[in-house]
Amino acid sequence: MALIDARDLTKTYVMGDQTVHALRGVSLQVQAGGFVAIMGASGSGKSTLMNILGCLDVPSDGQYQLAGEAVEKMDSDALAAVRNRHIGFVFQQFNLLPRTSALENVELPMVYAGVRSQQRSERALAALTQVGLADRAEHTPTELSGGQQQRVAIARALVNKPSLILADEPTGALDTQTSEDIMRLLTDLNAQGMTVVLVTHEHDIAAWAQRTVVFRDGRMVEDRLNPPHPRAGVAPPAAAEPQGVAP
Repeated sequence: MALIDARDLTKTYVMGDQTVHALRGVSLQVQAGGFVAIMGASGSGKSTLMNILGCLDVPSDGQYQLAGEAVEKMDSDALAAVRNRHIGFVFQQFNLLPRTSALENVELPMVYAGVRSQQRSERALAALTQVGLADRAEHTPTELSGGQQQRVAIARALVNKPSLILADEPTGALDTQTSEDIMRLLTDLNAQGMTVVLVTHEHDIAAWAQRTVVFRDGRMVEDRLNPPHPRAGVAPPAAAEPQGVAP
């Protein structure tokens, strides 16, 4: 059974006297443990699809099952519960609380989930360890580089043990070397069994995924397998992750 099973999804928006067709009959299946990159120009429908896959929105028509649950007709409370059980989000701008430590930022999803304080701290530190930032747990985002901030955001996405990581332009605010470090981390997580779906406009970032799907005008126009990335599994050079505040 596919973790993501979306069939004939359509999404329309009415804006004044105009009807915008954001998705036009899109079907996408992703098996558990898959790694898929979604590409397309602005307005192609990729962000609309990500919102539906992430249970942040529902389609106008079509079916969507996530981990076997039909979610296309759920209300907002039910969608929130599905998100909390199954999905970790990673964003381009990190979305960290600026005056809060890395550890406390990672704890935040567990606060909403009602996890006890001691368990929150233990699980947050374990997630920071998983992304190589245990020694920066007490630092605030302003004391971290951009790459370190994105690692904190990935730890936050992992802390509730989701089935799926959805990453929206996760390297868009990072330099080339740091982008490679983040993609290597996502590739390593995928190798450990995590399902990853990311949106990117960069071909070199999409190349890290097992599979690339391309959108144009609300339709999927290409779905291709990628060859293994030559840098996947290669250790980064020394000092690739700068310490201190990013310029």
